[in-house]
Amino acid sequence: MSIGAKYNRIVVKIGTSTLTHETGKLNLRRIETLARVLSDIKNAGSEVILVSSGAVSAGVAKIGFHRPTCTKEKQALAAIGQNEIMKLYGKFFSLFGHPIAQLLLTKDVIDSPSRRVAAEDTLETLLSMGCVPIINENDSVSCYEIDFGGNDRLSACVGVLVKADIVINLTDIDGYYDSDPRKNPDAKLIERVEGVTDEMVENAGGAGTERGTGGMQAKLIAAQMLADAKIPMMIVRGTDPEILYEVIDGTARGTYFAVK
Repeated sequence: MSIGAKYNRIVVKIGTSTLTHETGKLNLRRIETLARVLSDIKNAGSEVILVSSGAVSAGVAKIGFHRPTCTKEKQALAAIGQNEIMKLYGKFFSLFGHPIAQLLLTKDVIDSPSRRVAAEDTLETLLSMGCVPIINENDSVSCYEIDFGGNDRLSACVGVLVKADIVINLTDIDGYYDSDPRKNPDAKLIERVEGVTDEMVENAGGAGTERGTGGMQAKLIAAQMLADAKIPMMIVRGTDPEILYEVIDGTARGTYFAVK
């Protein structure tokens, strides 16, 4: 498939199930590869913003806690795990010569005109300084992400905030299928979607793994949000983050959500 244009400003979202092993612990090799590839893309002249999940799982792994069963536990574990994730990103990005910056957002920031402008200004300034902004929802004080679908919609909000050329969603599935490939071996990958309908959203499933919080439904909602802002989105399997090169070249296998 061919996407075409060079992307000057790219938002990459990576989900918890892609960041972690089946054990729930962080996949260090994958995180290092992600940092290397994003650094290389940045070296080539593009601006990169990373929306990263994984704080709760990192918190669970850090203190050996059981899988959280309530919002309070998830919020506390996120406070522990966010620090662990940022330490790793800081280490790996520094290996490739790029500074990072952490920005934790909440829904009320996006919804408040004055605070939204402040977030926009901060992101623009960080990019002008050559930083890689790494964004997550502030889970420890907000239950919006925990309860309503992960960072898929947050990545769409960030894409709109920074006026991205594309949002790339690295996940644990190749893209959008005509039925659930985990249940139907004959499901067909749809490589290009011209418009997300409400019916598509209603028929889509929730989180595909125990470690994830979003699922295809949240991704389709994100694609709708981005389409309203004339920003395309692509879903690709993030098992090997080097697939980002293929997205930029227009050769990646996945689903491209076009805009009119």
